[in-house]
Amino acid sequence: MRLKTLYFTLILIGFQLKIYAQTYIPDPNFEQALIDLGYDTLPLDSFVLTANISSITNLDIAEKNISDLTGIEDFINLTNLDCSLNQITSLNLSANTLLTELYINDNQLTTIDVSALAALKIFWCFSNNINQLQVNNNPNLISLVCWNNNLTTLNVSNNTALTVLVCEENNLTNLDISQNSALNRLQCGNNLLNNLNLLNNTNLSYLACENNQLTTLDASQNTALKTVICNNNNFKTLDFSINNSLSYVDVQSNALCTLNLKNGNNSAITYLNFSDNNFINCVVVDNENADFSHWQPNNFTNYTNTVDDCSVFVPVDKLDNFIGKSFTLPNLTNGNYFTLSGGAGNPLTAGETITASQIIYIYNETICDSNESYFNVLITDADYYIPKYFTPNNDGNHDLWEILDNTNSINNISIYNKYGKLLKHLLPGNLQWDGTFNGNYLPTDDYWFVLVFNSGEVLRGHFSLKR
Repeated sequence: MRLKTLYFTLILIGFQLKIYAQTYIPDPNFEQALIDLGYDTLPLDSFVLTANISSITNLDIAEKNISDLTGIEDFINLTNLDCSLNQITSLNLSANTLLTELYINDNQLTTIDVSALAALKIFWCFSNNINQLQVNNNPNLISLVCWNNNLTTLNVSNNTALTVLVCEENNLTNLDISQNSALNRLQCGNNLLNNLNLLNNTNLSYLACENNQLTTLDASQNTALKTVICNNNNFKTLDFSINNSLSYVDVQSNALCTLNLKNGNNSAITYLNFSDNNFINCVVVDNENADFSHWQPNNFTNYTNTVDDCSVFVPVDKLDNFIGKSFTLPNLTNGNYFTLSGGAGNPLTAGETITASQIIYIYNETICDSNESYFNVLITDADYYIPKYFTPNNDGNHDLWEILDNTNSINNISIYNKYGKLLKHLLPGNLQWDGTFNGNYLPTDDYWFVLVFNSGEVLRGHFSLKR
């Protein structure tokens, strides 16, 4: 009988120990939060009954000025934990293996280990100082929000269920999302990315990749795209012709040469901004006569519905050929002077005096393309100069048969065809001919001139018109 009594006594003591087991809670603000939720009672004594917390599944202690979460290990049935907007510097969740939702954003964490949380679905850790984040052991993750940390790498290849990824404002140089085919929302702006492959992300509807170093973006497989924010990159061309669900497009401050928005549903685009793309020539749209006043910049007018009409145009200055004793290079608006084609040879500067006969090129280059013009400088100190040919084809070079009269000694010039028909009579101040008669272009042939000097002397000769 004594043995049985002793046995039951030991069981009772064990049961009482279990009931009155306590969990150490050193942070008074954490304990006060538990008191406010009814899981503990005053006074603050750094302990809470373990039995009061072990069955809790949902704990919201956001914005409680907590710095130490010691004791969280006894919340063994937690599925949802929100401890955001506190001052927590370290956190051990290895015992909380049932967690499916974890919100630890806006704390002071430099590291966080979630490797034991295989059931985790929603993980928000933004606005901390985390420099490494391993989510390999979280295959059920559907939402990862880790923006505004110090991450240089992020591996989400095992998170194939991921639908939301927000990793903005880190130091990422690479982001591989090829395994995340379920991804619906991607925000990766304000990083150091120079490549972004979206070919496997066919469910993507929201893309924000602004303020990176991207040069290309292939959206041909992302037919669900509704929002695209990719301003402040280095895109030269963007083609959204396949994305007929677009409603919001921000491509400001890039290096765009061409923008194709001909997707068959331009009326759905409620916001478009392609400002600060200084070299864009035209934008391809469904209907070039539609109302684009709600798009930015609203003073842009060169819309077209044909891709072939949207070629890159690089402006370049043109100068007439010169004949004389010396030539001073004038200032240019578009381009620079060079002695060879393509910006090669020696550069020349405005204000420089040319004293040797040569061809001078004006070359202008933008990030999109290049363009050039050229003109001939013939240096001569003769009293007059008569060119032997001209090519009136409107290319800006040799388009006129033009006489140089350095000493104002010419009285008049008459031009004839080979049959002796008078075609043009030239007087001082306008000693040039464009190769026409009665407004009609004359054919390639030899033509004759009779030049009368002020002295009465007459000079006859011929020249060629070439087309």
